[in-house]
Order: sequence, then C-alpha cells, then structure tokens
Amino acid sequence: MKQIVKFIIVPSLILLLTGTAVFAKDLRVVGSWNSLTMFKNFEKPFWTETLPAAMPGIKADVTSLGQVKLKGAAVLRQMDMGVFDVVHTVADYVVADSPALAGLDMPALAPDIDLARKVVAAYRPVVADALAKDFNAKLLAIAPYPAQVIFCRDKITGLDDLKGKKIRASGWTTSEFVTALDATGVTMSFGEVPQSLQRGVVDCAITGSLSGYSAGWGEVASYIYPLPVGGWDYVITAMSMKTWNSFSSKEQNLLQSLIKEKLEEPAWEVTARETQEGIDCLTGGSCPHGEPNKLSQVQISDKDLERAQKILIEDVLPAWAAKVKPEVVERWNTTIGKVVNIQAK
Repeated sequence: MKQIVKFIIVPSLILLLTGTAVFAKDLRVVGSWNSLTMFKNFEKPFWTETLPAAMPGIKADVTSLGQVKLKGAAVLRQMDMGVFDVVHTVADYVVADSPALAGLDMPALAPDIDLARKVVAAYRPVVADALAKDFNAKLLAIAPYPAQVIFCRDKITGLDDLKGKKIRASGWTTSEFVTALDATGVTMSFGEVPQSLQRGVVDCAITGSLSGYSAGWGEVASYIYPLPVGGWDYVITAMSMKTWNSFSSKEQNLLQSLIKEKLEEPAWEVTARETQEGIDCLTGGSCPHGEPNKLSQVQISDKDLERAQKILIEDVLPAWAAKVKPEVVERWNTTIGKVVNIQAK
C-alpha cells in the first residue's frame, strides 16, 4: 500500500521558494493640505501608487490635514496612540510641543533654495531626534513648500507698513518676527485664512506663494510682498515608530530609498519653480495652474533684507534659545549656525 504524503506550503516557505517578499500592511496616512501640489503630486501618489507597486500587499488609506481637522501637534499625538501610521505635517505647526523643530525654519534664515537645502541637510539629525523623543516617530522626509511670503488686504510698501497690523503666522518663530515689527502675530489654521482676510480678522497673512494662490488667498488679498520672512514651511514626513519597527530592515531600506527618490527629491526640485509660478499666478502673469489673480507686487528693498536679518539675530534666535535646552542651541550652532555663519546665544 502506497502512502500518500501531503505537503502544506506556508507563506514563509513561499517566500523562500520564490524569493519574492509578501507584504500585508494597511497604512493609515495623513497627508498635508489636499489643495496643494505637495499632496496632489507627491504624497498621495506615493502611498497609493508608488509604494504598493514596489511592495505588493501594501495598501494605504490617505486623508489630509484639512480632513482630519486636528490642529498643531495633535495629529502626531494621534499617530503615537495608533490612530495613524504616517503623518505629513508642517514643522512649524508642532514647534510648541517640540521647540527643537523650530530651529529648522527660522524667519529670513535661508532666502534661496540652495541655502535652504544646506540648512535642512545640516539639521536633519536634530529633527530626527526630536521626532523620536517627543512623538515616538521616525523621520522619513523633509521637503519645502514655496518660500513663505506676505499677503495683505491693504496697501503696503515694505516692512515698516506692517506696524500695528494683525498678521497670520504659521508658527511661533514667525510670530516672534512679526512681534519685532510691532505687529500682532495671529495663529490660525491655513484653511481659515481666506475668510479671515476677507472679514478683516487679520490684515495680512504669511504662506507660500503657490500655496496661497491654490487656496484662494489671491481672491481676498490685494498686495503680495515676496520677502521670504516665513522661511520655507518645511513639511516633515513621520512614521509611527511602532509601524516602522514592524518592517524588516530590508523593507525599511526599500521604503526609505523610495520615499527619497519618488517624494522628497522631486518635491525639492519643483519648489524653486513653484515659488516664482505662485508669484506670477498671483500678480497677473503667466499661470500654468489656472486663472491668474491681480495682486500688486511690492518690490523687496535692501533695507528690508537687512532689517529681517537683524530681527532674526537680535529677536527670534534669542527667544528660541530661551525655550530649548542648552544642548539644542549648541547643536544648532554646530549645524545650521555654521552653514549660515550665525550663532544663537
């Protein structure tokens, strides 16, 4: 009598036989603002198309900051509690809970994109440590929005005209800058700004040029001053450390490589172009993103450039240094400080 032998092939054996990784993960992802190109062109396609194609079995449910309606660091706190796996958010939004992050994007620190890249490269280890310590999160990427500029309802000719005005600032370092101009910094979410400008709740607001155009700021403001007083509003991409640790080292390396190649680097490449496109779209120029607005553009003066740098050194940096531990200031001085030839005290 012949004995019939049955074989049960388990998934791990399939993996050994085929050499093909079998992934099974459902990721809950919060992107940044869904009206902007960062979300539409990079974040959402990465999680719903690029990653699943490279890692079969991965699925992602992608929402956005505007849809989850969580302010400040709450979205990262929710990720730490297991509600989300990945969050894309603006670093300035969470600096109250993680002051070390504010060192990344000081007002008037990096007026051009090349210097901005050097600043981010230098400070990246500090950002990674802060996210791990304060939110139990793994840093995956840092990418900039277009340069942060000033939108105003009423006529301005330069920084002097901002005295006494109420100005929306995305983070407290920008608020410190605004305060040094004898203006009042107002904290409100990005989505609340158009209505607030229209109703006079604020007189001016700061955001990226193309971001403001895409969100309708050009329909309620009348003037734009393209002095990058708000920095670059870097979007940080962070993953729950628990989720990160659930991947093998091989999977982690693949994920990190993909996000750099398909999301982070391309986002940097388009930012300089989008800064100018945003200004063109807002001021009646050629606009590849839709119908242009007709804001008046205020010309940047050398006097204002010098004043902005002075405010950074004498007001913003000391205020930030007072909020963080001495070792954080020391790390800033040995990283960004060396890049821009400024020392925080």
